[in-house]
Amino acid sequence: GFSEGVAGHITARDPEHTDCFWVNPFGMPFSHIRVSDLLLVGHTGEIIEGDHAVNQAAFAIHSGIHMTLPDVVAAAHSHSLHGKAFSSLGRLLDPITQDSCIFYNNHVLFDDYTGVVLDPEEGKRIAYALGEARAAILRNHGLLTVGHTVDEALWLFVSMERSCQAQLLAEAAGTPTLIDHETAELTQDLIGSPAAGWFSAQPLIDRILREEPDLLD
Repeated sequence: GFSEGVAGHITARDPEHTDCFWVNPFGMPFSHIRVSDLLLVGHTGEIIEGDHAVNQAAFAIHSGIHMTLPDVVAAAHSHSLHGKAFSSLGRLLDPITQDSCIFYNNHVLFDDYTGVVLDPEEGKRIAYALGEARAAILRNHGLLTVGHTVDEALWLFVSMERSCQAQLLAEAAGTPTLIDHETAELTQDLIGSPAAGWFSAQPLIDRILREEPDLLD
């Protein structure tokens, strides 16, 4: 449900050739992708393995992240509806729900929209803005999450999209009550760890694998 035309990409650093990453092919909807469709891309943009085209925006964004942040294994970005709507506000998420506390002091605003990202240097700027955070709101663009596993990056993206939706709905109805700093920090420690992100993604992944058993082909 996060596809928007040809926009959206998920990458995973290759465990053996760590200067390369796997990415979904350009123009193929998420729901149609199988493991055999994935592309292995080198640090200069060359396709090492795979028969499809690579999204140049995906390479520009993700190559900068993987080159600059060696602890990042996976990154996810898409033009999801509520994420891009919230990104137009040019602000961070507030701790208004338990789930949004995942991102308390753990996400940044990349306040430098220059159009479609085609320059790898912008990917590096996004990486520098991220620092040790696990998520970014790209102003006027959408959301981006990173993780120590694909599972974590995936779950952070899903959770951030829903947190944006919750805040947009809450603020449309009134003034949300903020969770206090101490409680938000404690909650973030409990549900915002890499292990918690991986574990939280498992029901979603299990459902997808049950509905699409040929996914791993």
